[in-house]
Amino acid sequence: MAINYEVCPSPAFVLDEVRLIKNLELLEEVQEKAGVSIILALKAFSMWKLFPLVRSYLSGATASSLNEARLIFEEMGQKAHTYAPAYIPDEFDEMIRYSSHITFNTISEYERYHTRIPKEVSIGLRVNPAYSPVETALYNPASVGSRLGEWPSTLEDNWPAGVKGLHVHTLCESGADHFQLLVKAVEEHFGAYLGNLDWVNFGGGHLITHEAYEVELLIHTLRDFKQRHDVEVILEPGSAVAWETGDLVSTVLDIIDSGGIKTAILDVSFTAHMPDTLEMPYRPSIVGATDPVDGKPSYRLGGMSCLAGDFLGEYSFHHELAVGDRVILKDMMHYTMVKTNHFNGVKHPSICRWTVNEELEVLKTFTFEDFKGRLS
Repeated sequence: MAINYEVCPSPAFVLDEVRLIKNLELLEEVQEKAGVSIILALKAFSMWKLFPLVRSYLSGATASSLNEARLIFEEMGQKAHTYAPAYIPDEFDEMIRYSSHITFNTISEYERYHTRIPKEVSIGLRVNPAYSPVETALYNPASVGSRLGEWPSTLEDNWPAGVKGLHVHTLCESGADHFQLLVKAVEEHFGAYLGNLDWVNFGGGHLITHEAYEVELLIHTLRDFKQRHDVEVILEPGSAVAWETGDLVSTVLDIIDSGGIKTAILDVSFTAHMPDTLEMPYRPSIVGATDPVDGKPSYRLGGMSCLAGDFLGEYSFHHELAVGDRVILKDMMHYTMVKTNHFNGVKHPSICRWTVNEELEVLKTFTFEDFKGRLS
């Protein structure tokens, strides 16, 4: 049964537990058939009260900061696969305590820190294969001048002896055909090193749970790679775990007609609660709405903050909107909830779960103290 939005608080992120389990079951199937490890990327989805459920299907999680590594350790009961573009010296020793794998962005960082790493922690190096299908510059890790990973030309056949893993991440909501091209680029540029490694981490961006994703092609590609190189293979998707698992519930507070343009003011903020809608930008799907259609009631959707650009372009609805109507923004669990902020002090959405028993569980509501605590 679908989420009953009428019983949800507003504003609120509401996760559908049934949809999440469906995604996790598919990811677990890929793990088993391909013989790989799939781990959760917290940068996309870090709803930690669901970590016990995630752990029952996946092989762990990946962190990009001390806070994420500690959260994985405390709430998932496992050590993290950790990578950051650079490490803070005063935090490094604590970071290592929460990590089973540590990946460096550069050889220079490896040389700076490797003597502080105990033998039980596996060391990796991020490399840049000079390939990415991502067209939006903000999300393209292989763009010219990228700071992410060692480029083939900088290694000069000088792979550090203590590094036992290779990490690469250049996909973003990509298909299995793009993954094939990534594997080809890795083998072309770094194939000479693979025989001496224990593991290869192909990062995130594998949108495995999308309905059009070619899952069997992915499994075939992974099996072939493992057979050729005899290494452990790791994938760390974020979006795929939480893809289409929940929505953002909002309410119309006012309707403004300015210069012939109608704007429905909602009790959410696009700049504070959905920054990717402005930064990328992308248009979220909305229940009961479409792209503009002549003759249908059409509205911009305005946010609660004072930022002039805190709005989305026009949508058409099946009926005239009125104050008090619910507006449901779909697929807001991945790379949305993790980016929210308290800009302008606008009310922060609650965090909820629609359980397998078709009951609403409110996991977190936000107060003045949450807002104040970020500014002290």
